[in-house]
Amino acid sequence: MERKAFLKTLGAGAAFALTFPCVQGCSKDESVGLPVPTGVDFTIDLTSSEGQQLQNNGDFILKNDVVVVKNLEGNFVAASQICSHQQTDQVRFVPEQGGIFECSTHGSQFTQTGTPLNQITNNPLKIFNTELNGDILRVFE
Repeated sequence: MERKAFLKTLGAGAAFALTFPCVQGCSKDESVGLPVPTGVDFTIDLTSSEGQQLQNNGDFILKNDVVVVKNLEGNFVAASQICSHQQTDQVRFVPEQGGIFECSTHGSQFTQTGTPLNQITNNPLKIFNTELNGDILRVFE
């Protein structure tokens, strides 16, 4: 094979080898991270050691990829711990900012109803139902 033909072959192969991984890694498909929890249905006994962590307004716990919150008004709210932006598990409740959900990975912020508050994502955060029956808090879809 002539040198020129060899270099052309090498160039195309090298270009493919360098481009293909980037095309795969730079995809806009945001579903490559952790899955948003589904089939959620669990309870928390508020008199247990786990439940005691929800005693004060602004307290929250993480359970089954869900952020369970006693909001600033004293109501229970539950949201996906998996962010709707790029599916990292860094969503937390931030009482110091008026009681919002925030993902520390890229700064996505959401209301307690899941509505995005900034331009990082347009995708809402998944919110779960809560139901209090005596000292038992149920979190479910």
